Amino acid sequence: MFSAPARLAWLDALRGPAALAVTLHHAGWTFAPGLWAEVDRRIDFGAFGVFVFFLVSGYIIPASLERRGDVRAFWTGRAFRLLPLLISVCGLVLLLAQAGVLPLEPRLADRPVPVVALGNLTMLQELLNLPPLISVTWTLSYEMAFYLISVALFQVRQAGRSAEIAVVLAPVAVGLGLLVPQTMLGGQDDLAATLLPVAVVAAIVVTALGRGKVRTAAAVAGGLLGLGLVILGSRGGTWQGVIILATMFAGTAVYRAERGAVPWRTAAVAVAVVLVCGLPAKDDPGWAPAITLAFGAFALAFALRRRTFPRWLPWLGMISFSVYLLHPILLHVIPDPVLYFLVLIPLSATTYRLIEAPAQRLGKRLLAAGAERR
Repeated sequence: MFSAPARLAWLDALRGPAALAVTLHHAGWTFAPGLWAEVDRRIDFGAFGVFVFFLVSGYIIPASLERRGDVRAFWTGRAFRLLPLLISVCGLVLLLAQAGVLPLEPRLADRPVPVVALGNLTMLQELLNLPPLISVTWTLSYEMAFYLISVALFQVRQAGRSAEIAVVLAPVAVGLGLLVPQTMLGGQDDLAATLLPVAVVAAIVVTALGRGKVRTAAAVAGGLLGLGLVILGSRGGTWQGVIILATMFAGTAVYRAERGAVPWRTAAVAVAVVLVCGLPAKDDPGWAPAITLAFGAFALAFALRRRTFPRWLPWLGMISFSVYLLHPILLHVIPDPVLYFLVLIPLSATTYRLIEAPAQRLGKRLLAAGAERR
């Protein structure tokens, strides 16, 4: 029934509530803005949800890469995991906008359609100052940067240094945030917004298909591009962008400690440094409580990872990507908050069953067939 092995059910048990926290955050601002403003001043549930996602990705992405032991298999798996639903929902957004049901980001009118499409389909739009077709996909830009860096570290056999990387990135985030408080990739540079995603795609393709030094060079280039985009292109500011990367590496450090690759003390230091440096990254009273709660929720779920969770909780995590991508659309088409939540979960379960699950199975079959041919 679940997409993850039983030993990883705790990750799905985290994803579900994280997705609901983000939906609650946006629903609150839509349906009860006055009340939600008071809530948001105390704790930003949207930030809580996405930082839980970042910690979970940090834990599981390097594990997935190393379990496969093959960058081609990793990128194929990521493509079939994310792109089918992303493309489908982007298409739905455009159809609803054409019908006058859904408003699009105003900035879309100012940028060429091919440039916007390329940025969104490569999931780099947030780091290229491009308007998103789906508002919440800004987090996928940081996920993509993390994938690129993780593949580079794996290819040069430095993946085990996650804790050290987290400890370095966190104070660097503070320093860069003070020196470079705003993105340096602002404005409307369509040439850069075209060439950079093309370069990223080229690095991924060569890494996946190349061999030897060519593969390594492409992986390193991709990793440097990912890091550079976060430092120079984070629309929320360099401090926040680099802290997001550090947070994912903190999640990886926990994975390394669990595997016995690094001492628990080292992982704990990495997590603590990232949290301390991340708390003041945003001048918002709800930010620090949200980040603290996200780290606490991750720690609690990890501590309970060998327990049995109620079946609905990992199931909710299994459909969380659909929940995450679909909820902004429903906010525009369903005016009633109760009906909104009543529709969101069944609809997300349906898109998981009809789009996500078949695509993942197809990806696995293609990988298996490729492995047999080799």
